[in-house]
Amino acid sequence: MKNQLIFSTLIASISVVLAACFLGNSYKKRNQSHSIIVKGLGTQDFESDLIVWKANFSKKNLDLKQAYAELDVDRQKVKEYLLSKGFSNKDMVFSSVDISKQYDYRYVDGINQNIFTGYQLDQTITIESKDVLKVEDLSRQITELINNGVELYSRPPLYYYTRLSDLKIKMISDATKDAKRRAEEIAVNAGCKLGKLKNASQGVFQITAQNSSEEDYSWGGVFNVSSKKKTANITIRLEYEIK
Repeated sequence: MKNQLIFSTLIASISVVLAACFLGNSYKKRNQSHSIIVKGLGTQDFESDLIVWKANFSKKNLDLKQAYAELDVDRQKVKEYLLSKGFSNKDMVFSSVDISKQYDYRYVDGINQNIFTGYQLDQTITIESKDVLKVEDLSRQITELINNGVELYSRPPLYYYTRLSDLKIKMISDATKDAKRRAEEIAVNAGCKLGKLKNASQGVFQITAQNSSEEDYSWGGVFNVSSKKKTANITIRLEYEIK
C-alpha cells in the first residue's frame, strides 16, 4: 500500500513537470512570434467626367387649372431655351408637378385666421451629361430665362466620375506597395527581415476637392460632388511577420 502511494505521487510529480515544460515552451514560442503593422496611402487627382444640373420653376394661382396652364407655359419656355443651347429632348428630364396649398396666417378681430392665398406648383428640370463644360455654361447663363419671365431657381451643378471603380483598384495597388515599402524600411532599420503577410485590410475611401482644406477627413468617408477637380485617398493596413 505504501509502495503504491509512493508510485502514484511519483507519477503525479512527473506529470506536473512535463506540463510545466510544455507550457514554458509554448510561452517561449509565442513570445518569439513578432509582427509589424503598417499603413500605406494611395492618392490620385482626377477631373469629373459627368455633370448633373437641376433647376426649379414654379407658378402660383388661386385657381388650380390656371396655375397648371401658367406652369405649362414656363415649361415650354424652359424647353425651347435648352433646345436653343444645343440640348436635345432626351437630355431633359422634367419631374412630376408638386402641388401645395399656400396660406397667410393673420390676426383679425382677435382671432387667428388661415387665409388661403393660392396653389403653388413646382417642377424640376434635370440635365445629366458628359459634356461638363457645356452644362457649366448653361448653369451660368440660365438667368436669361428669369429675364424672360420664368420664376426659376438654378442649383449648383454636381460632379461625378464614371470610372471610379478602375481608379479605386489602381489606388489600392499603390497603397499596398506604399505599405510594403514602409514595412521593409522599418524592418531594415530594426535589423530584421519581413516574413509572410499575416493580414491586410482596407481603410476609408475619401474623395475631396483638390487643394481644399475645407473638408475634414471622416471615419465614414467623404464624397465630394460640388467640385469638378477632386482628389481621392485610400489607406491599406498590412501586418507582416518579422524574423
